[in-house]
Amino acid sequence: MHYEVAIRLGCFFAVLLAMLCWEWRRPRRTLNLPRARRWPANLGIVVVDSVVLRLAFPVLAVGAANMAEVQGWGLLRGLHAPFGLALIASLLLLDLTIYGQHVLFHRVPILWRLHRMHHSDLDFDVTTALRFHPLEIALSMLIKLGLVIALGAPPVAVLLFEVMLNAAAMFNHANAALPEKLDRWLRWIVVTPDMHRVHHSVRVEETDSNFGFNLPWWDRLFNTYRDQPHDGHRGMTIGLEDCRDWRATRLDGLLAQPFCRNSTD
Repeated sequence: MHYEVAIRLGCFFAVLLAMLCWEWRRPRRTLNLPRARRWPANLGIVVVDSVVLRLAFPVLAVGAANMAEVQGWGLLRGLHAPFGLALIASLLLLDLTIYGQHVLFHRVPILWRLHRMHHSDLDFDVTTALRFHPLEIALSMLIKLGLVIALGAPPVAVLLFEVMLNAAAMFNHANAALPEKLDRWLRWIVVTPDMHRVHHSVRVEETDSNFGFNLPWWDRLFNTYRDQPHDGHRGMTIGLEDCRDWRATRLDGLLAQPFCRNSTD
């Protein structure tokens, strides 16, 4: 699709800048660590992830959708679904798949070893949204490619989903304060920072809740929704109980985490 890279990068940097400004003007919590200790690793892992994706996959999600369109592959094309229906169905099914994948990465021990890197951040801000192990990113891309081709999702739907998911992740990981009434209303249509922050609590029962990244409906539908953290948003502890050392703050530590033995393994 023409201008895909420009659209994605433009939206990424626009949302990132907006969240950084919001965090600066109206922070929800006081950060425990200086940004200089966390941000080099959190931003550095984005570079590693991007290189891994480009080396590992000849095409990414939008490219796979273009290929499926040319070849006439996918369920939606087989059913001759109208474009509007195909667009909405693709957005919903892609989001449901991301929710299901997220639950799976918590439930399956070997997958949790990859995903816990995301949860080991000792603070919670917009850069946490970018912090995923490259092996998890590669597995996630495989799942996404399979769904896009099997579904025959329109390329514009895949591009829209990728942009929305990226923007929503940065929004709901932001250390940004929303008025309580607005948050209560918004969390019926999108995952808010207060809703997702619960998921990053050190308490296991809270970590295993609020799995949605974009739409909040799946958590309510599948009974994984938790309204508030036990200790309140300013009193809760962020991170993992058994990973509060160099593995949580250094790039080499982030990359090594799946191969380090923890007390919970």
